[in-house]
Parts: sequence; structure tokens; C-alpha cells
Amino acid sequence: MSRGESGRESRTGSENRIGKDVSGEPGGLGGVVSTISSSRSPLQPPEDTEEEPFTTYFDSKIPIPEDETHSCFSFRKLWAFTGPGFLMSIAYLDPGNIESDLQSGAVAGFKLLWVLLLATVIGLLLQRLAARLGVVTGLHLAEVCHRQYHKFPRIILWLMVELAIIGSDMQEVIGSAIAINLLSVGKIPLWGGVLITIADTFVFLFLDKYGLRKLEAFFGFLITIMALTFGYEYITVKPNQEKVLQGLFIPYCKDCGTPQLEQAVGIVGAVIMPHNMYLHSALVKSRQVDRSNKRQVREANKYFFIESCIALFVSFIINIFVVAVFAEAFFNKTNADVNQVCVNSSSPHSSLFPNNNETLEVDIYKGGVVLGCYFGPAALYIWAIGILAAGQSSTMTGTYSGQFVMEGFLNLRWSRFARVLLTRSIAVTPTLFVAIFQDVEHLTGMNDFLNVLMSLQLPFALIPVLTFTSLPTVMHDFANGLFWKVAGGLLILLICSINMYFVVAYVRDLHNLGLYIGAAVLSVVYLSFVAYLTWLCLIALGASFLACGNTGHLGFAARPELFLLGHVDSDTSVTR
Repeated sequence: MSRGESGRESRTGSENRIGKDVSGEPGGLGGVVSTISSSRSPLQPPEDTEEEPFTTYFDSKIPIPEDETHSCFSFRKLWAFTGPGFLMSIAYLDPGNIESDLQSGAVAGFKLLWVLLLATVIGLLLQRLAARLGVVTGLHLAEVCHRQYHKFPRIILWLMVELAIIGSDMQEVIGSAIAINLLSVGKIPLWGGVLITIADTFVFLFLDKYGLRKLEAFFGFLITIMALTFGYEYITVKPNQEKVLQGLFIPYCKDCGTPQLEQAVGIVGAVIMPHNMYLHSALVKSRQVDRSNKRQVREANKYFFIESCIALFVSFIINIFVVAVFAEAFFNKTNADVNQVCVNSSSPHSSLFPNNNETLEVDIYKGGVVLGCYFGPAALYIWAIGILAAGQSSTMTGTYSGQFVMEGFLNLRWSRFARVLLTRSIAVTPTLFVAIFQDVEHLTGMNDFLNVLMSLQLPFALIPVLTFTSLPTVMHDFANGLFWKVAGGLLILLICSINMYFVVAYVRDLHNLGLYIGAAVLSVVYLSFVAYLTWLCLIALGASFLACGNTGHLGFAARPELFLLGHVDSDTSVTR
């Protein structure tokens, strides 16, 4: 048989299988597949003779071992599904999160550990929705946005998500540059660390050429380094275990004021990252799952959720290490206290802390310095190694996020080099200028602005993921039930409200009338777009009475709950 005849036979068999599923026999996703009118469905499992045009991360797919006994749990299958959740969890360990952790400990002691626990649980539930979208549809969040939204809102949405990725990228570059500066005892200036971070990103990006599992193992190695380094600090400082447990499980903050409240808000904003929803929904596509088989889809959802629980538990423990270290050693400390200890230990950085009675304020850089003053140089260098691992790992996952977002929203297949060169240049240029012309305090001070920037982008990830996972036309039998619709809506409302408080508090502290006016104008445009996304989300959640009137002249769909994958094949530029 010729190769062409073999390919035709394979396609015919595939079409017959899909047709059988649509007819309603057990194992099919009927309604999902039947929304596609052409013979080649984006939701159809890839054909053996066809190579998918993936350009990042998916050069190969991990096969899932068959379980002949059909037991409810298999460690072999869990191992096969392990990987995407740990890559996703790195966003919970980036330099921005580490800085939020140490500031939480220094400002509020152990009192806000329960906020960290709550934020991590909420993050897990939202990541579950993103992973389910990728598993059930075979499309990641950016690809579904490309098919659901009209061109104008889709471009705005893409720009907002890109801003979040660039902001996260800048934090990671800052963290890596500071770590390199500390490890070199100041011999490599901050701008030099920024340039090194640019170069090593391109080197690390080619690791996936050695195989998907090796790449995931490398990320696991970086997480292990963070666990060991921050765990060393935890053992060295010996926090009070009773206070740690009280802080975790007693949701109360005694004698807390505005600084502690703002720190609690900052924890939530740092933990839940907008681009991570897009990343996780794409990473789960790296496993071979027959999406025409309900049992396999249900099984994939289960194992990905278990893996995400394990990964976020590991990241949560590492975050606890950082909070507890600074809560035990530096809560209620003054600049004078630290200055005296640093002078006595002959630290070259004692000038960072003025000899006054103001409360100690720490960041990633000062945090390493005070650890070195109190617990010796080893504590400083081990801290710097942990920060470097956090910065490098999150830089790489941020780069993948950008690749998925650009390919999904714009249907562009850029090379990794071109994509990284563009966004890395945007992220590095302002960071490099600050590193050259300002000191380390201005560099770490950028983190506050970047946290605000990413907080503003959060609705542009959370609202779409709830919208699409609630639509039976997309998810069929796996669409959100009433509980998840209500719980998801309330969680997103809570998270967005908390982040808006954080943004308002930041703007209020600027004390500049011109900035107030500019923020007011931008807020009108911003809230209008959020209201549009919310309108579509409410319709997806069941409020069909809102889909009334003709809004086509505004570029919106008159029946947005129907403007879904049924029209995907009318866009001939979309390929899978």
C-alpha cells in the first residue's frame, strides 16, 4: 500500500470514529464534536500520520499507560501526568512572591499565614478550571479567546495579558539580577546581572530540544533548589512552630492596622497570576488524551488536579519557609537594631540601614543582607541561590506563557528566538535603565508598581476561563455545574475586589493630582472593558435574559453564548 493510500485510509477511519461518537454511543463527546462542521475538528484527537504544527513545548506528547484493571487510582498514570502542574506552580514561587512573603513576615509576623493558605487554595481551584478547559477542548485559553471574541475586544484582551507577562518578566529579571549581585559580593553590578539574565534565558529555552520529560525534570530540579535553600534558612532561624500553626489555622490578625491589611492584599495579588491561567491550560495539552473518549477525559482531569494539588502544596511549604524566617527574626525590628548587628558582623552592607528607630523595611536584596548579618555569610549566599533559582525558573515559564498567548490570540507561529527577543527587550529596557542610573532600592521599588500592573490584568484571565468552562457548547458534559458557577463567580469577584483595593491604595499614596486625573480616565475605559467581559460571562453562567438587542455594530455578538466553536472552521487561517 502506498503512503498516500495509507494516509487516506487513516483519515477515513478517524472520520468514522468521530461520526460514531457524534451518534451518541458511549465514550463520545457528542455535542462538542458535532459543533464542528468540517471533517477536520480542532477537538478531534490528532491523527497518527499528521504532525501538529506546534512550535513550543509540544514537539512530542507524553503517552499515558493503559490500566487494564481500571482501578480508581494508578501511580503509573499519575507519574505520566506529572509535569504541567509543577511548571504552573513556579509562578507561585517567583521573586515577586518571595518578596511578598518576606515583607509579610517582617510587617505582620505569623499573623497572615492563613491568608497565604487561603490564596493558595483559591489559586488551586482557579487553576483547575484552566486545566479542564485545555483537557476537554484540546485548545488552550488564548486559542478559545481567539474563537470566542470579536477582533477588537480580542486584541485589547491580548494586549492586557501581554502587559501582565511583561510585568512578571521584569520582576523575574530584577530578582535574578539581585541574586547575581549578592553572589558576586557586589562585583557584578545590577545592570550586569540584568544582561546575564537576558543571555541565559536564550540558553535555557533550548533545553526542550532534549525532550519534554528532561525539560520538566530540570524545572523540578530548580524547585528542589528553592526548597533546600529556603528550608536551610528555616532550620537556621528555628521559627516558633506553635506560632506557625496558629498563623496558618486561626484566621485572625490581632492588633493589625493599614500596613498589615495592605500586606494581606499584596499576598493575594502576588499568588494569583493572570498569565498562569493561560500557561496551565496549554501545558496540559502535552499529554496524549483521546478527547472523543469521556473516560479518558475524566481521568485526565482527575490526575491533573491531583498533580496540581501536590505541586501547589510544595510551593506553599516553600512560601511558609520564607514568611516564617522573617516573622521570627525580623518582626518588629528597627533599622537601628539591624544596623548595630551588621556593624558588629563587619558587613559591607550596614549602610543600607540608617541608625534610627523606624520599623525595618525589607525587600529581596535587604532580606539577604539581614540574613547574612544575623546568621552568617552562608545564610546570605544560600538565600541568593534560592532567589536565582526562583528568577530563572519563572523567567522560562513566563517565556512559554508569552509564546502560547501570542500564538493563541494572534494565530502567529513565531520562533522562540523572535518571541523572546521582542518581549524580553520590552521587559529588560526599563529595568536596565533603572539598574544603570539608580540604586538597588529603586530597582526593588519597581516591584510595587509591577504588582499593581499585574493586579489590573487579573480579570482578563479569570473572567474568560470561568466563561468558557461554564458553556456546554464548549465543555459539553464537563461544563461547570451550579456549584462551580456560583463558587467560581464569587471567588473571582472576591479576588478582583481585593486587587482593586490594592490598586486604589497604591494610587492614593502617590499624592499627585495629575496622576489622580489620569487614573480616573483610564479607570473608566478599564472598567468598561471588564463590564463587557462580565456581561458575556453572566450569559454563560445562565443569565440568558442579558443577551437581548442588536449589539453587532459595537463588534459584539448578539448571542455570545452561541458564538463559539461552531464557527471556528469559517476562519481558514486557523490550523491545528
